[in-house]
Amino acid sequence: MGIFIAILVILAWGAHLWYILTGVDIAINNPWMYVHMLLQAYFYTGLFITGHDAMHGVVAPGKKTANEIIGNIAVFLFAGLSYKRLKANHGKHHKYPATEKDPDYYVKSQNFWIWWAMFMWRYMTLSQILIMALVFNALKYLGGIPEPAIVIFWIIPAFLGTLQLFFFGTYLPHRKPHTDDMNPHKARTQGKNHLWAMISCYFFGYHYEHHDAPHTPWWQLYKTK
Repeated sequence: MGIFIAILVILAWGAHLWYILTGVDIAINNPWMYVHMLLQAYFYTGLFITGHDAMHGVVAPGKKTANEIIGNIAVFLFAGLSYKRLKANHGKHHKYPATEKDPDYYVKSQNFWIWWAMFMWRYMTLSQILIMALVFNALKYLGGIPEPAIVIFWIIPAFLGTLQLFFFGTYLPHRKPHTDDMNPHKARTQGKNHLWAMISCYFFGYHYEHHDAPHTPWWQLYKTK
């Protein structure tokens, strides 16, 4: 089931991206352009969370190779990210949550935009930038996709996806003040509302539960609430 859901998320991301790059009009007064842009951002978020589940070995429990392959594909498609680097840092996040040893946490400021900028900076690499540049030019010159469509439907949704992931999966759960009920994970959680939890960030608002049961896949996380 985990492999099926992971493949479904990846295919939904890819199929919708190709449809909007080739079949949706770019016009300020076209409301469907914005709807598709937001939907693609949501698929980007699902793509990253699929890679995240692979890091925990729950896309294909007991099948390391399958987890690694799917995880690498998911985070590469998200933005040319390094699965190996992400996995190492995510392990530190779970081991040292909301401390100076946590690569996802910024101890010097709780300002949303400053923290998000540092979050992005820590994960950005030269190879990632080169990969994204190559794909951009391939879409433009080999695929014949207009540059505005690439920006609106490929680049902007990826950035919106990072904002969604950061806001619901890092900022809200781990920001100060840290209270006793957040221990031992220094994480808080959303109120119980499964529909909103799914819409907002694939149940990752149930973040204390994720830290408490990290081997629960995203699509079963609501059961731990």
